Amino acid sequence: MQYGYAAGAAPQRARGEGRLVTKTLSGRTRLAELYQEGCGKIRLPETFDASLEAILINSSGGLTGGDRLDWSLGAGPGCDVTVTTQANEKIYKAAADTARVTSRIDVGEGARVAWLPQESILFDRASLTRELIVDLAPTAEFFGLEAIILGRTAMGERARSGLFRDRWRIRRAGRLVHAEEVRMEGDLAALTAAPAVLSSQVAFATLFYCGPSADLFRTRLQPLLEGREVGASHWQDKLILRVAAADGFSLRKILVPFISLLRNGAALPKVWNT
Repeated sequence: MQYGYAAGAAPQRARGEGRLVTKTLSGRTRLAELYQEGCGKIRLPETFDASLEAILINSSGGLTGGDRLDWSLGAGPGCDVTVTTQANEKIYKAAADTARVTSRIDVGEGARVAWLPQESILFDRASLTRELIVDLAPTAEFFGLEAIILGRTAMGERARSGLFRDRWRIRRAGRLVHAEEVRMEGDLAALTAAPAVLSSQVAFATLFYCGPSADLFRTRLQPLLEGREVGASHWQDKLILRVAAADGFSLRKILVPFISLLRNGAALPKVWNT
């Protein structure tokens, strides 16, 4: 017996949307609004301080061509929010189209947001377009991390071809303060072998901080930068770190102390250790 799609029928695709809005109440960050649809789920584990932690979940188990995920976070004035993901997001081989993930973050006056999703793993012939849009109030603070692993290295697999596009737009008080575009397409193995790209390393990440502590963090980072191949830049209230490593395990070993420092010593979300 043969199976196939009816004429004109499209294969089923994953669709997910999650929206979280927070407020302050009695000096603590509390939930004001929660919306979730399709495969996009949000869970709020218990915290033991004034902050709120949110875990984003893609219940479809991964993404492939044509899948869509949309996340939205609104941190009200004075809120302290950390957002992470339940696990590594897996981007599987795409027969057609591209997986799209869009994240929109609004940070109110005096609020702090730490955007700390776990690494995304691109399988061979995967196709992913990702967008991060952040709007900061004049006194808001934002720390963001995005990390990619090209292939399931623990299984000896490599992402030799595919598409990865990443777009960041960060604004403060409506003014663009940071923009970047990454596009890796086609023969990924040859592209990433170039010294100006990754020198054949397959795991990489960007850490971005924007806020009043940029100068202080820059000074504290100096000891951690010694002996590590980490690119760092600082301008006004922005601090950016670029990290590359041979595999996901090595990348995380590098990232953890930097994340802790840029969070003023706060521990990683518990799901990072499970």
